[in-house]
Amino acid sequence: MSDDIDPEERAGADRVYEELLERTGEAMPRPRLDATRRAVELLGDPHRAYPIVHVTGTNGKTSTSRMIESILRAHGLRTGLLTSPHLVRVNERIAIDGEPISDRALADNWADVRPYLEIVDGELRDAGQPPLSYFEALTVLAFASFADAPVDVAVVEVGMGGEWDSTNVADGQVAVFAPIDLDHTSRLGSTVEQIARTKSGIIKPTARIVSAAQAPEALAVLRDAAEKNEAELVVEGEQIAVESTAVAVGGQLITVRGRAGRYEDQFLPLYGEHQAHNALLAIAAVESFLGDGAVAIAPDVLTDGLARATSPGRLQLIGTEPTVLVDAAHNPHGAAALAAALTEYFDFDEVGVVFGVLADKDVSGIVEQLDPVGSLFWVTSTDSERAVPAERLAPLVASLVGEGRVTEVGNVADALDEARAWAASGPRRAVLVTGSILLVGEAMAIAEDDGWKR
Repeated sequence: MSDDIDPEERAGADRVYEELLERTGEAMPRPRLDATRRAVELLGDPHRAYPIVHVTGTNGKTSTSRMIESILRAHGLRTGLLTSPHLVRVNERIAIDGEPISDRALADNWADVRPYLEIVDGELRDAGQPPLSYFEALTVLAFASFADAPVDVAVVEVGMGGEWDSTNVADGQVAVFAPIDLDHTSRLGSTVEQIARTKSGIIKPTARIVSAAQAPEALAVLRDAAEKNEAELVVEGEQIAVESTAVAVGGQLITVRGRAGRYEDQFLPLYGEHQAHNALLAIAAVESFLGDGAVAIAPDVLTDGLARATSPGRLQLIGTEPTVLVDAAHNPHGAAALAAALTEYFDFDEVGVVFGVLADKDVSGIVEQLDPVGSLFWVTSTDSERAVPAERLAPLVASLVGEGRVTEVGNVADALDEARAWAASGPRRAVLVTGSILLVGEAMAIAEDDGWKR
């Protein structure tokens, strides 16, 4: 344990997480807003104490949210950031001025909001409805924590969808749409158009809207929602664009055309062309927030904001000797971006993939994207009830890439040991951990506990 961690405060934060886990999990969100709205109403509407940049999409929304926050902080604003899920500790989800909320603040704020959550739980039970879920309670906690800080602006990532996501009790002055694709189809719809319609629910009257390039059917939905809300829509490929990217040590140099300015050769310490497009969205969102799209971001502010941007769990190095990278790609679109970035930014001869997924994911689509870059696959499973057991997943992966390339390993620690041993036994080899955010988080925790070289 680090010397600056207070054991009592850490225990208090752990109790908060335990209480959250006693609620209905995030995999089963409630399609409702009234419960969260009632909770924040009892607390005095803390979500109205600061302006909000609201971010949704299928892939890239966390990275985009983190870049928006970093640029706004470089501008001199005190920021709040809500992202999900966490990788190692729940504190990561609620950040104040670029740092995860402290154990003490998490516990203190939870103590403040818990009585009001319990009031709402009782009202819901009396009405024959289930109590507030994990994510509904977490959303209320985040809004209250931002008001307590206090922050000048909050960047809020949608948990799932948009229209009925609990974060949507807030009205975002800027609504940001990362690429929309198929994911969570059992909850959001079976077509891109249906999913876009759910996500478009974060668009509020007179908001400024910034969107990545989208499939025609998704873009048509966003245009319709913008028109109905008299909101201004800016779309990548029309008003804004990535003009160029170039590989650089530790990341890339990007040149983009934003809403109000052109920004040349900006260093972005993240890998993959998809991150350049996420950065474009972030820049346009900040331009929309700070100057309604009419004022360019000061060059020193943008340089500082992008240089400080991080995206944990996204092509992140967690070990050397041998090299171990983690990436939270958990759908085909994300896996395709991962494979492209791995090929463009790294020069390994062989890559061993430690792979695991959750039950609601498109395993075949993900593996087909990883097949060209993965030499061998160690198929494993986390302890989550949502994870596909290794004994069921391994045969499916083997049917796609060939039995000789697949090893079934019952737990993550053993899979990492075997893959790292293989990588260490030959030159220019690396290990990639991917397929599930939970898997990535467990790998990061193991690397930290075991003191892997970085």
